[in-house]
Amino acid sequence: MKILLIEDDLDLGNGVRIALVDQGLDVIWVRRKEDALQQLDACAPELVLLDLGLPDGDGMSLMTCLRQQFKGIPVIILTARGTLHDRLCGLDAGADDYLVKPFVLAELLARVRALARRSYGFENETIEVRGLSLHVPTRRVTVRERNMDLTASEYTLLELLMLRTDRVLTRRFLEERIFGTKDNLSNALDVHMGNLRRKIGDGYVRTVRGVGYVIDTVPIQKGAG
Repeated sequence: MKILLIEDDLDLGNGVRIALVDQGLDVIWVRRKEDALQQLDACAPELVLLDLGLPDGDGMSLMTCLRQQFKGIPVIILTARGTLHDRLCGLDAGADDYLVKPFVLAELLARVRALARRSYGFENETIEVRGLSLHVPTRRVTVRERNMDLTASEYTLLELLMLRTDRVLTRRFLEERIFGTKDNLSNALDVHMGNLRRKIGDGYVRTVRGVGYVIDTVPIQKGAG
């Protein structure tokens, strides 16, 4: 999951960033409203952590912009403004959650996980597609109740696809998430995909020629890829 962290405090921002990265999340950290607007267009985050006290503008105006232009992105407000009126204003403006500073990092991580589950549509932390099951907290993968032994890269590849079923993921997107680079890595992705397909079986991952890969929620028709 790609998270845009908008926080001007250096110590707090770095602490939150490290905690999120340790959970395997992809974090882009900015400290100004102007930079946040640029990143919203450039990196397409899947969740926003928003501080209201920014040096170049109030975070509430950014919250309004988020809901007008990026309606589907979940937002957690992180702020020292802790009155009931402030919390109601933030939630009424469209925030999905509101956390008052100082907060415990463990609570923030729990709220991020909860929003991620709702955003991806699986409240019980298990994703199932036609007999293929992935339990996120334990990283357990089964095919028709048979356990699969996947490498870390194979699991990450499968999780990326299953969290976005029916959406074609480009090769560049997958390479960046798995290998941490946008550079062409020759056939590295193909090798991991081949190993993954061999383990989980045919009929799950479909190749979209010249674009990338997708897991369809309905059975793949013969000859589809």
